[in-house]
Amino acid sequence: MGVAPHIAMRESWWANGDRARLQTTPGYQVTRLRQKRVEEIFGWAKPVGGGRKLRYLGVERNWLGAGLTAAAFNLVRMSNLVSVST
Repeated sequence: MGVAPHIAMRESWWANGDRARLQTTPGYQVTRLRQKRVEEIFGWAKPVGGGRKLRYLGVERNWLGAGLTAAAFNLVRMSNLVSVST
């Protein structure tokens, strides 16, 4: 299928030049962009959204709290997009 794994890169593992070849593939570049976007969400949710510890009793309530935090992040992100475009 032409799929290459995106594995962790250490210098000792990539001594034969495969590292540079993997980093130049379009799929790897897309993966890095998506990973950055996901990490931005968690980077915001921990200090601002209270994502460092569970606040409620029960799995369902904690899932709801995480969902509300994600919704709040989307609102903040959308407001930043609107203010940039105007």
